[in-house]
Amino acid sequence: MIQFDQDQAARIDPVRLGYESKFKFRCHPGVSCFTKCCREINIILTPYDIIRLKKRLDLNSTEFLALYTEPHILEKTDLPVVTLRLMDDRQQSCPFVRDDGCIVYSDRPTTCRYYPLGVATLQHKEGADDEGFFFFVNEPHCKGFEEEKEWTVNQWRKDQGVDIHDEINAEWTDLVVRKRSFPPNIKLTEQAKQMFFMVSYDIDKFRRFVFESTFLEKFSVDRQALDEIKTDDVALLKFGVKWLQDIFFKRSDPHRQAAETAAKQTEN
Repeated sequence: MIQFDQDQAARIDPVRLGYESKFKFRCHPGVSCFTKCCREINIILTPYDIIRLKKRLDLNSTEFLALYTEPHILEKTDLPVVTLRLMDDRQQSCPFVRDDGCIVYSDRPTTCRYYPLGVATLQHKEGADDEGFFFFVNEPHCKGFEEEKEWTVNQWRKDQGVDIHDEINAEWTDLVVRKRSFPPNIKLTEQAKQMFFMVSYDIDKFRRFVFESTFLEKFSVDRQALDEIKTDDVALLKFGVKWLQDIFFKRSDPHRQAAETAAKQTEN
């Protein structure tokens, strides 16, 4: 997912694309614009992006966030998100791009996998009511559209592995969409924002929160789930998102207060 400024938005082809829409595109070191799309960008990282990248760099999630991200509040949701911190160079480059390509390519973020497509809705699941809404990120310098390789949107998603990212992020994405539908006057408490940020991005801190705070005294978790989330980051993310959904949308105030009280134990 990319946040566009006005100049970028003016370069976007307004044609709405669905899963079976076709386009021609291929990116490779032989095109003259190779790696230019990795400069002057603004990329919101998803929870699964963080998991993949922090493992690739042999960092814990807290370290990765401090070194490679910038915090923001997502428009119309009041939810904290993170963007990739760019290098302080003339081109504002991605920290992982080199002239010969991406050094973390197999673990690159979801937005990079989608390029040259943009996602115009937060709902990614096939079969959803909105049926998918994609568009081209038609940057003038991009020569990839002059290549002859043809794709459908669905073929591109699967080839780039973005379908797996979308599947893992799906429940988190739905939570964000639901929160966006709240009336503007309904705001989250600071503790609730901290819980959302911890579950979404600081997955190693969330694991400590579950196993080292009073969390398990306040919330019942079955033994099989506990065994999985001790070592599996994706299982822990899915567990955490369901817990957030329960807290934000289903539980009574006493349950929410109990969760926020437990969350305070993670504050520095």
